[in-house]
Amino acid sequence: MPTNARLGANFPVRKILVLAANPENTSGLRLDEEVREIQRSLQLSKERDRFDLVSEWAVRTEDLLQKLVTYKPHIVHFLGHGTGDQGLVLEDGRGRSQLVPTRALARLFQQMTSVECVLLNACYSDTQAQAISQFVSCVIGMNQPIGDIAARHFSRGFYTSLGNGGSYEAAYEMGRTAIDLEDISEVATPVLRTQAGKIIDERIHSSRDRTTADADGNRRDEVQRRIFISYRDQSPDKALAQALHEAFTAAGHDAFMAAESILLGEAWRDRISAALRGCDYFLLLLSPLSATSEMVTEEVKRARALRDKRRDQQGEDRPVILPVRVQFPLDDPLNYELRGYLQQIQQREWQSAADTPALLQELMALMQRKPARRDITFSDVGSPRKATVVLGEETSHPVRSAIESVDQPPLPVAEPEIKREPGGSVPLTSGLYVVRSPIETDCFTEIEQPGALIRIKAPRQMGKTSLMARILNHGREQGYQAVPISFQRADSRLFNDLDLLLKWFCSQVGRRLKKLADLDDYWVGDFGSKDRCNAYFEDCLLEELDMPLVLALDEVDMVFPHPAVADDFFSLVRSWYEAARYGDLGSELWTNLRIVMVHSTEAYVPLNINQSPFNVGKNVELMEFSSAQVQDLAGRYGLSAGASTTDALMALVGGHPYLIRKALYHLRREDMTISALAETAATESGIYSDHLRRHLYVLRDYPVLAEAFRQVVVKTRPVDIDAESSFKLESMGLVRLSGNEAVPRCEVYRDYFRDHLEA
Repeated sequence: MPTNARLGANFPVRKILVLAANPENTSGLRLDEEVREIQRSLQLSKERDRFDLVSEWAVRTEDLLQKLVTYKPHIVHFLGHGTGDQGLVLEDGRGRSQLVPTRALARLFQQMTSVECVLLNACYSDTQAQAISQFVSCVIGMNQPIGDIAARHFSRGFYTSLGNGGSYEAAYEMGRTAIDLEDISEVATPVLRTQAGKIIDERIHSSRDRTTADADGNRRDEVQRRIFISYRDQSPDKALAQALHEAFTAAGHDAFMAAESILLGEAWRDRISAALRGCDYFLLLLSPLSATSEMVTEEVKRARALRDKRRDQQGEDRPVILPVRVQFPLDDPLNYELRGYLQQIQQREWQSAADTPALLQELMALMQRKPARRDITFSDVGSPRKATVVLGEETSHPVRSAIESVDQPPLPVAEPEIKREPGGSVPLTSGLYVVRSPIETDCFTEIEQPGALIRIKAPRQMGKTSLMARILNHGREQGYQAVPISFQRADSRLFNDLDLLLKWFCSQVGRRLKKLADLDDYWVGDFGSKDRCNAYFEDCLLEELDMPLVLALDEVDMVFPHPAVADDFFSLVRSWYEAARYGDLGSELWTNLRIVMVHSTEAYVPLNINQSPFNVGKNVELMEFSSAQVQDLAGRYGLSAGASTTDALMALVGGHPYLIRKALYHLRREDMTISALAETAATESGIYSDHLRRHLYVLRDYPVLAEAFRQVVVKTRPVDIDAESSFKLESMGLVRLSGNEAVPRCEVYRDYFRDHLEA
């Protein structure tokens, strides 16, 4: 049935199947109240006799197919938990969580020809909605977490409209109106998709234009933009953010600044997510402090991902990312992650309050333009600056020296490192790099072997990229060509098309080896993508080199969530390894290829183990620092740390490299003592608040995982949790495992997450 068709007298009875699941190891939802709202809304409607409502509770994965085939519903309404890309949460035979993958749901609804509308009233269910909408006329999902109250009001409005003859589109609008009438900030959370996957309500994805009259009564158009201001809650960031927020608000724009926009008692994580998803412009105030902030980096990461996704699916360049350097010169290097996210995006500098008027003038002029415009110049918007590109505009070349190519290894810093807050990779020239013998020497020996393959994996901030840089440097010292490639640099659309991804990959290597001009000659004809890539490497690269080539593939976990492409890409890498070791491709040239692969354990998707490179070569797992290494590092910071200080640090944060370095930095500055650190470490005022909030921010995306971790931190003894959750929590660096029994990795994690996950 078309989404705009009315349920009039000529339509038969529509059967509604409500499927509810709230496993015992997930947070409790008031699903019974939502079902009562649906029943009451239909009972009070004019056309109540034209609906037949059936409810099924504690739905298991094995029930799903049976219920749909048995009832042949026209409307399917799911109540429960969602996890985004991982799928919807149903129950297993013990009443605990079991995920139903997105691909399986789409396949199921492809065969359910009676279904006209699917309503997924679960957090982050827009991923499933988009997949199902290939086969169902109308699908509603949630693009972020939705609270119990908002979910109930949406259902009430939806079925009130439907029961009084409204179309599915009208019912969707009424559901959102019901949320808005209660002054709940989640009105933009529900998303309606047609069978083609297109979002129907474009209003929630675009800015609002309005017409007003000037003093002479003439009509003039004004544009209201949504602006997310990302900053560190300290000077000078906060003062500038406050001034910009006030100016934007006075001009009629909708500006989000955490300190001003999040009310007492509101869930900060949900408000930040909602503001990010809805913004047209992401204004990044980048100071030396915010450049080391994990939460700021996470916000930039999500803004970039949102922009790339909308560019691919809807042709929008939204949000536009606007980086402003706040007392942070353009030639000061950024950390490895930010370099990738901000690659080739134009930036501006701000040194003092005297620069604010000019910055505001430029920003206000930008707000009058549509975000999708990419061809504006400063002269177009009347900026007094002499420039040829607009703030936030992307170019085909790196922006000055501020954004170093992510293909380059970490760079030395200009000032002594012990005076700079830790963040990012440890430079090659650093005296603070901790050698974790025998890892480095083993890797140096391995990279000298024909056909070497080294796999480096660890959670975030354990030193993977720093080690990779040192392996590459050792290769250069042997006279090898060394080419680092970061998959963080690839546009998201490339991961959905093997041909595009391999051509991009070849172009990155070819550019560094000055063979890029030959690439198009190999990307023609009817050969498959992998054959083209093989031929280009063999004929154009390896044959021309009289020395070994070391390829370092960083952030390869970016490929993991795309299984169709991932299987082919990693099987190709595996074939290169086998060609180098065993001559499988019939050419000795491949022995000159050595590969280093780097990935975080936080992202994991099972691959075909017989075709992937993840069960061959040398495996390197970076471990935490030992007590002796912590004591040695303290000495390099100029601290005479005895065994008691080392033991206190290890008790607080284990041997986590980043957390140890951060503690030593503050202890050296003498802005806190070890006892003060212990008292505040797990609080919002402590030095680790940014790190802890990022983990909490990510955990909230995965309710099943959050609940499993909650069980771990509230108990004083090891806890037996399901194998999948234990694996993922260990991969994130949050727990230690003995079998399936888990304990928090350190006391700071226990104390912080016990309070916040219980809440």
